[in-house]
Amino acid sequence: MANNREFEIVADTELPGTPERVWQAVTVDTPAWMFPTDQWPAVRTVDEFPGHLVTRMDGPDGWFNQLEHVLEPVEGGRAKLHYVHSGIFADNWDEQYDGASKHTEFYLHTLGQYLEHFDGRPVVFTDIQAPGSSQAADGFRRLKNALGVEGLAAGSTFDVDQEGLGQLRGEVDFANDNFLGLRTDDTLYRFFGRNAFGAPVGMTVHDFSGSGDSELTAKAWGAFLENVYA
Repeated sequence: MANNREFEIVADTELPGTPERVWQAVTVDTPAWMFPTDQWPAVRTVDEFPGHLVTRMDGPDGWFNQLEHVLEPVEGGRAKLHYVHSGIFADNWDEQYDGASKHTEFYLHTLGQYLEHFDGRPVVFTDIQAPGSSQAADGFRRLKNALGVEGLAAGSTFDVDQEGLGQLRGEVDFANDNFLGLRTDDTLYRFFGRNAFGAPVGMTVHDFSGSGDSELTAKAWGAFLENVYA
């Protein structure tokens, strides 16, 4: 497997939560800001609550995937996070590395949004994929245009009224060429322009309202995405 190459993605950030709360978020509450990881066969090779966590998965031919979190308390109930994601990409190294490193920035930002606005609240998580036609070069821009948020910068307010979705209003909390984050009073909407990395556009919904229904959410947003890329 000559194409195997190791990678390392390093990020340093400050988060609006104590090391204990960040630890809870990255170990148990991953559906609240990323996706469920409870089925992963990862082993904790370092488990020093609440300051140092290393989880690792190993596979054939030397393949591995490892996440390291080093947490230090900062004044004001905050935490400094040193994050290292390392492992092996088997093919398309440049594209995979580019995608993974850009996803990292967005996921860690979303972790901060969760800790600041919804920490500890039960979540209903939904993952929705756009049709294959969303892989076109302008795929992500088409989605933003359809939502009426194209060109809005982080910190802007948005007010979206779409058939089937109802009215959504709140703040654009993240916006660049590849990712979009919308936050309402009770939900985080995450949009992934994976067309830039050779995959369909995707999205996740993290519903903290207490009345979320994953099946209905998937149906409503799935229909919206079908329409965008018809």
